[in-house]
Amino acid sequence: MPRPRRFRKVRFWPEVTYFKPAGVRLVDLKETILTVDEFEALRLKDLEGLDQADAAKKMGISQPTFNRLLASARKKSADAIVNGKAIRVEGGSYTMVGPAFRRGGFGRGGPPQTCICPVCGIMQPKQRGMPCANMKCPKCGGMMVRGD
Repeated sequence: MPRPRRFRKVRFWPEVTYFKPAGVRLVDLKETILTVDEFEALRLKDLEGLDQADAAKKMGISQPTFNRLLASARKKSADAIVNGKAIRVEGGSYTMVGPAFRRGGFGRGGPPQTCICPVCGIMQPKQRGMPCANMKCPKCGGMMVRGD
């Protein structure tokens, strides 16, 4: 039996968690799931410009594990871009850390609430300032409801 996966430290919650090619209907798209920890690895290495050892230290994982996360994130991103797939950011083994999260985080509202599609069960973080009832499910187009 493998040992339990270690939680990766994430300091940034993406405001947008779904990306799709322009001009293609959601029902006609295939999806690629990019986990939150893969998203954080991409952000630290490619956007922040940290070297792998420093980025791995920030995430609380080893450098080889960080390298595997980064390779997986890059492969999924390239697949989505080349093959015209949508990218959904969700899931993974992570815990939110940093000063904002220790204080109750995300400004005054606490961590993002979850919206869920009652038809297909897709879960997405609630967008700031928008009630779940105003969000449409990216997969089936149904109206989302509050999940927590």
